[in-house]
Amino acid sequence: MKQNLATVFILFYVLSACNQETKTSSPLEEAKNLTAYVNPFIGTGGHGHTFPGATMPFGMMQLSPDTRLDGWDGCSGYHYSDNYIYGFSHTHLSGTGVSDYGDILLMPTNNIQFNNGADGKKGYRAPFSHDQEIAEPGYYKVHLDSTNIDVELTVSKRSGIHKYTFPKDNKQIVILDLEHRDEVLK
Repeated sequence: MKQNLATVFILFYVLSACNQETKTSSPLEEAKNLTAYVNPFIGTGGHGHTFPGATMPFGMMQLSPDTRLDGWDGCSGYHYSDNYIYGFSHTHLSGTGVSDYGDILLMPTNNIQFNNGADGKKGYRAPFSHDQEIAEPGYYKVHLDSTNIDVELTVSKRSGIHKYTFPKDNKQIVILDLEHRDEVLK
């Protein structure tokens, strides 16, 4: 009897100790922890045809920078080897191997210039450095070197939000290029 009582006591002690140390996290907390492993830059070089911008599963917007205007490696609108951003468009496709979307391009600047600069003439495109670029699930940020403007992009299920931080005492201009990548039909 003493042996059975001792066994019950030990079993009770072990079970109570296990219950006190157990922590549970919500599915939302677990999902947030998993996003730390996401790298939106994977596939943006080589022949990956992906973009690093802000998007969400089944969302209607894919806000991202456009660094390449044509060519097979630029069909997502972005290629990691590029040094210029032409603007930020609202829809992109990843991994398709063919250019599509890339419409409604916006570009913050401090000088009115309607040429994008792809022809080598003065334009609104801006150089950037990957050292000043951040991409996380649902969020993108970059610093435009020539205009000293910070751009932040984020999305919700059906909308996208641009935030531009202009230098103090500078002109604040946003170019809207409706002819970006696609021909405007009249």
